[in-house]
Amino acid sequence: MAYDVPQLLKMSQAQLDELFSKSPAGEIPDGEGDGTAIVAAGSAFTPDIAAFINHFAWQGKIFDAKKGLLKNRISAFGVHAIIAKVYKGPSWFDGKECIVLDYSETSFVAHWIRDEIRQIEPKLYLGLVYQDRKRLIDFALKF
Repeated sequence: MAYDVPQLLKMSQAQLDELFSKSPAGEIPDGEGDGTAIVAAGSAFTPDIAAFINHFAWQGKIFDAKKGLLKNRISAFGVHAIIAKVYKGPSWFDGKECIVLDYSETSFVAHWIRDEIRQIEPKLYLGLVYQDRKRLIDFALKF
């Protein structure tokens, strides 16, 4: 089954969790990925919340695979800020390999945040956001 972002926005939390768990880590992405926040998974409000966040808060991430770093694209102006280290490691979700986006040593404002991503399609990743090991939301990155 092929996945795309609109399809992910319609999935329940259990479906997203299953997809993340069965997907491989994949290669660390390189370049600019368009981000979509997945909040209130499976509800009628999920697409509207995603559109609001995408327009006013977070648009995606820019990866430099060689340096093992990324910058987030934030605000309505697409400012590049909030740097994270990028590396492969065990997922807090299921212990299997994932790509870790680690803000603990690179960001004053987001040092308690950790993202994990896995590749679900060519050029499409599903991600989880944690704050101090507490799961917050999911997100998609399309390259």
